[in-house]
Parts: sequence; structure tokens; C-alpha cells
Amino acid sequence: VVTDPEDYPKILEEMARTGGRISETTNFELAKKTFQLTARYDGAISNYLGLLGGESPEKREFPDTFSVQFDKAQDLRYGENPHQKAAFYRERDPRLSALSNARQLQGKELSYNNIMDGDAAWQIVSDLPLPGVVIIKHANPCGAATSDGDMAEAFRKAMAGDPVSAFGGIVALNRPVDKKAAEELVKTFFEVIIAPGFTSDAAELLDTKKNVRVLEIPETCTIRSAGYDFRRVMGGLLLQDRDSADFDIRKAKVVTKRAPTEAEYQALDFAWRIVKHVKSNAIVYATKDQLVGVGAGQMSRVDSVKIAKMKAILPTTGCVLGSDAFFPFRDGVDMAAQAGITALIEPGGSIKDDEVIGAADEHGMAMIFTGIRHFKH
Repeated sequence: VVTDPEDYPKILEEMARTGGRISETTNFELAKKTFQLTARYDGAISNYLGLLGGESPEKREFPDTFSVQFDKAQDLRYGENPHQKAAFYRERDPRLSALSNARQLQGKELSYNNIMDGDAAWQIVSDLPLPGVVIIKHANPCGAATSDGDMAEAFRKAMAGDPVSAFGGIVALNRPVDKKAAEELVKTFFEVIIAPGFTSDAAELLDTKKNVRVLEIPETCTIRSAGYDFRRVMGGLLLQDRDSADFDIRKAKVVTKRAPTEAEYQALDFAWRIVKHVKSNAIVYATKDQLVGVGAGQMSRVDSVKIAKMKAILPTTGCVLGSDAFFPFRDGVDMAAQAGITALIEPGGSIKDDEVIGAADEHGMAMIFTGIRHFKH
């Protein structure tokens, strides 16, 4: 059985050469492709039928059983650590705006951690509606900025947020890289540079850094969501919808006496787009176009507020704060006020919301509640 039309010429050539016979090796390869194809169909049918609820015509949120198939893209030198073996598998959808459909233009083979961090960088920068740059280190953003179209300027602003952490990181740009941007990029060592395109003179300049992995994700790849988001746990699999809620912060509830100014609304929008991608508990300080400080992965929210200030190289006075979840106590707001924060965006929902709002009012800050939480583990 031949299931792939691309195999037709090879099969015809072999049959012509052998008098109509097919070798065992060829038969084995054809059998593998056939069973992979039928397994994919069977899995898709099983998933669909599993969504149907017996006598009810309405679909369920999740199937009774879940089948999925990926194709091996490449073996990796090792996994997250050198003692772990690893490989990279991709989904069969060329329309996905994802690393799985990236074309590597130069550099060494991608590592497991390159792919993890590259995916994080691309997801964040794809959430920015304006021309933007994101720099990632260990799956968290250490730099992010937007511009009116000047990618070199966006990169300089992203770097200014935390140039020490940026060294050896992953850079993603959501617009094509021109020569001006490439001239800035080559000044610092990065593991991976990702963009939807590169001008010829930019590619020539980046080629002088032979070890840097340069990836192009074509602009024709436009689909962001790939169905379920799933994660392996011991003895099971967690499935959920992707956290892709696109929120208009103008519809957020103003809970303080003072509403945000227009400039603060713009900064709050930028902060909210970034903080959803930071490991919880997550706090970011930002202007309307630049990430200034990040407090990531702390067990207490007030510590994340403290670290965001500590990590900030640029002035925090006049910045806004984004929080991925509610403030359980007023201490985080008080500390933000000491850093010069003027407005805050958070989901709300704490039993002490009134106390938190009161603290913001005491400091003359504006605060808006989104009603949407963005935990990230």
C-alpha cells in the first residue's frame, strides 16, 4: 500500500528495475507510513466521537480518550540536562505560527532548551500588536519593547531593560529584520534569533556569527492556537484550552477613585500582554512600550514586587505594574507605590480586595480589575 504520492516515482523506478518486485526494506517503510496514517485517522475519529455525549447532540469539552500523533523533526544532543536523552516532534500543520514550522537559516543544531525558550519568546512577541522585540532567558522575559516600526530601536529598548540577563538569551522579533536591526543584534551574543524574515544584507551580517541559530517563521504561518495545551504528569496527562484570551483593557473595571490616564492605559495594556507569559507569581513594571522590571516565579507575590524593583535598571517612577493574579494583601501595593508605580492591572477576586483598593487610593494610584487570571507554571 502506497499512501504518499511523493513515493510514487521511487516505487515505479524500483518496480521497473526489479521486474515488478518490491524489496522487503521498501515494503517495511511503506507499512510504517500506512499504519501511521491509519492511526492518525483512527485517533482523530476516536477523539471526535469521544466528544459526543451519548444521547445528547452537544459536544463535550474534552473527549473520553485522547489520541495525538506527532512526527519526529529531529533527534537532540540531549534534553534539559546532558544526562537526559531527547527528540523534537512536530504537529502536522504548516499553517501554525510556531517553531515547528521555522526554517533554520544558519547556526548549530537547536538544543532542547533552545526550543523551549524559543517557543516562549515567539509566543510573547506574537502577542504584541505593534512591532516588537522580546528577549528570553530560561523561559522568562528579561527584555521586551515595541516601536513605531524601527526594529533596531525596539531591540535597543528591550536590551536596556536587563542587558546582563540578555547575554546568551533568545531573541524574537515580530517583524522582518533589516540591516539596522542586525547591526544591533550582532553586538551581543545570543543563542537564537527568531523573526518572520530577514533582508539579504541583514542575513549577510548575521552570517558573520556562525554559531548563532537564526530561525525564520514565515509570515504565511498565521494560526496561533493548536487546539489543546497539554502537560505530562506522573501517570497522566493534563489538558486545557490555551491561555489565549485577548482582553480589551478598556473594558476592565476601574476600582479606584482615579481612573488611568490615556498613557497609563497604554502602559497597562503592554504590561498585561507580558505578565501572562511570566512564571507565577508574576509581577512586571512597564511603560507603554518597554519592560522595566520582572519579578518571576516567587512563592509570595510581595517578593515578586520586590524583585521587579530590584531587577529594574531603568527608573520605575511613572511606570505601571501588571500582576498575573490578585494581591492577597495591601503590602504589594504599598511596595509598588514606594517604587513610584502610578497604576496597576490585576484580575481582582481577593477577599481583601477592598483593603488593596484602599491602599491604591491612599497612594493616588489607578487600579483596574480584569477578572481574568494568568497563572503560569
